[in-house]
Amino acid sequence: MEISRKNRDPKLYLFLSLSYLQLSIFFNLSWAFSPLDNYLIDCGSYSTVDVDNRYFVGDSSKSGSVFLSATRTISLKNQNPSLGSSPLYHTARVFTKPSNYEFEIKKNGIHLVRFHFLPFSESKYNLSDAQFHVSVHGFLLLSNFSVVDRKTPVLKEYLIWVDSGKLVISFMPWRDSSIAFVNAIEVISAPEDLIADTARFVSSDRIENCDGLTKQALETVYRITMGGPKVTPFNDSLWRTWIPDDGFLKSKAALETVYFSGRIQYQRGGASREIAPDNVYNTARVTNNRNVSMPDFNITWGFPVSSGYKYLVRMHFCDIVSMSTYLLYLDIYINGNLAYKDLGLSELTNGMLAAPYYADFVVYGDSSRVLSISIGASSLGVRGISKAILNGLEIMKMNNSMGSLDGELSVDSVLKSWPKGNIGILVPLVAVISLLIVAFAVIYRRRTELKDSVVWSPLPVDVSKGNLKYINQLSSGKLGFL
Repeated sequence: MEISRKNRDPKLYLFLSLSYLQLSIFFNLSWAFSPLDNYLIDCGSYSTVDVDNRYFVGDSSKSGSVFLSATRTISLKNQNPSLGSSPLYHTARVFTKPSNYEFEIKKNGIHLVRFHFLPFSESKYNLSDAQFHVSVHGFLLLSNFSVVDRKTPVLKEYLIWVDSGKLVISFMPWRDSSIAFVNAIEVISAPEDLIADTARFVSSDRIENCDGLTKQALETVYRITMGGPKVTPFNDSLWRTWIPDDGFLKSKAALETVYFSGRIQYQRGGASREIAPDNVYNTARVTNNRNVSMPDFNITWGFPVSSGYKYLVRMHFCDIVSMSTYLLYLDIYINGNLAYKDLGLSELTNGMLAAPYYADFVVYGDSSRVLSISIGASSLGVRGISKAILNGLEIMKMNNSMGSLDGELSVDSVLKSWPKGNIGILVPLVAVISLLIVAFAVIYRRRTELKDSVVWSPLPVDVSKGNLKYINQLSSGKLGFL
């Protein structure tokens, strides 16, 4: 096992990282995850684009248009894209009324659904002014959503359980004078072990099991790698991005950053590469408890969240610091509450070092709107040797009782709000129908009056046979006036 400290030799770590990257590319190609459902849509485009060896099909092309179930949509192209920007953000699909994308689902279970947004202006449409709702499979994912920043793409990722043969994504402008848009869409069937159905619910007064997580809609709020550089989708088998934890650290004193150049020991039945990639597990934040009183020192991170929701917190561990097994024990605190006491990684990984393990917790986002995570060395460890470690962290918002991840509206309430916005279309239609009814009534009345006048008029005494035939035809209606 080789370990280097960030403050000692960063150049050595860079060299080792590059060497490791070459090996990881080979292994990643051989162990690549192949989802059964894998829909990659470049919205508003007529062509197919390659992004990190993934091929996004334009929804204006023949093969891509089958997914778009809508009328009166606009295919928009950015005539002045930023230099070096992804081709996914060079086009957009714009909606002026409720519209759907529909995807055939071959495999029931959790699906990753991602939306890419980056506004631009073109022709008469300014995408920064768009305000809209997005729903998927009965869950309201975005409500009155808008993107103003034209420089930084916005990626929204959700995990949705699908047990039917079709997944429907709906875009609905906030009102009839607004628009909706999207640059790209991903729908991917997730590995079966990505989300466990049960987690540990943690509150100030109790710890108990929380079941049924797989059937909840989840939104990825944070995906963090501890101590390491950003992990890009190219280095993740599920094409995820992991950002560094520096901006969330609340305590940096007596803190070490550890890098590991050895091989991560994935175990059968344990955490897989789809749970988190090697690049997350080979770096970590570790307590440096020399000259620090163990019971009094923790590493703490703080993450802004919305109140009124439950959150699934997943903590990733991999003992890349111990020289032998059964030395590392730690305590975990979430929002100041003890979530796990005396967690021993060797006991959870069958006595193997550098073997990944993750723990799931469910907590409420409280009124402080900050979710705090703390780790500290447990009293079970050897004083002066035992440390606390954390390699990665994910925080996912869970849907509320309304089936929403963004406010108190439900999908039904949003749908019911739209008929009022269609009055401008309904009134002309009713007027045309009314005019047709009146026209038919007038014509019918004229015909009736004509018949009556013919029937009751006295026949002339000297009528000829030809004139008599004409009058008979007139009275029988065979000579029409329509």
